Amino acid sequence: MKASKFEYRFRFAIHAVIYMLGFWAPWLYLPSVTTSRAIDEPSWLGLSTLFYRQGWLTYSSAVIALLVLALIFTALGAWFRTWGAAYVGSAIVSSGDMHGKTMLADGPYRRTRNPLYLGTLLHTIGISLLMPPSGAIFAVVLLGIFQIRLVLAEEPFLAARFGQPYLDYAAAVPRFLPTLRPQVPAAGAKPHWLQAALGELYFILAFLVLAIFGWGYDKTTLRRGILISLGVWLIVRAFLPREKSAA
Repeated sequence: MKASKFEYRFRFAIHAVIYMLGFWAPWLYLPSVTTSRAIDEPSWLGLSTLFYRQGWLTYSSAVIALLVLALIFTALGAWFRTWGAAYVGSAIVSSGDMHGKTMLADGPYRRTRNPLYLGTLLHTIGISLLMPPSGAIFAVVLLGIFQIRLVLAEEPFLAARFGQPYLDYAAAVPRFLPTLRPQVPAAGAKPHWLQAALGELYFILAFLVLAIFGWGYDKTTLRRGILISLGVWLIVRAFLPREKSAA
């Protein structure tokens, strides 16, 4: 089922609510994998203990391995978001309306049709290790479903706007998982990297928070860092160009 117009218009707010529930909803503070007590233990440390008890890794090795995995996911998420925004434009990324001035087939769009949604999902998987286990499952599953519903809302719009060229493009380029090689010729659009980096600043800062402070293994510092990253991004985003109406 595709997302409604309301969901599409307020998709950023819905993402924020999903993250907040993943991190802080009281009903998500269920018993961890290591104790019967209901505590706010991040999945990161709970999984590390589980790997240690299974004899797969030492505890310290498991903690480091999971942190590196989170860094990889958040780095990829930030990269796909920034790369995609550099071509589509931060004003359109933040718009509440669907746009179709031109059919984009440059940059990451030659390898995946939805680099922005892919980047968001990768980012969510990375930071979910800071959530309680039940919150992590809730956030990743619900956000993944929401991404799919957003895509299902966009595809008929683009097919109606561009017709057969879009259908041919959709047949050649995967919906989510990117290919190693471009599947369509470049259309000649030029990237705007600075504007894209500012527009996707939250994802970049969230990765840096993990990369700089993750080695201290302090969940409070990391969660605060994520929240501060979001606040900084909201301030910067307020000064970026905006689209006032649909194309």
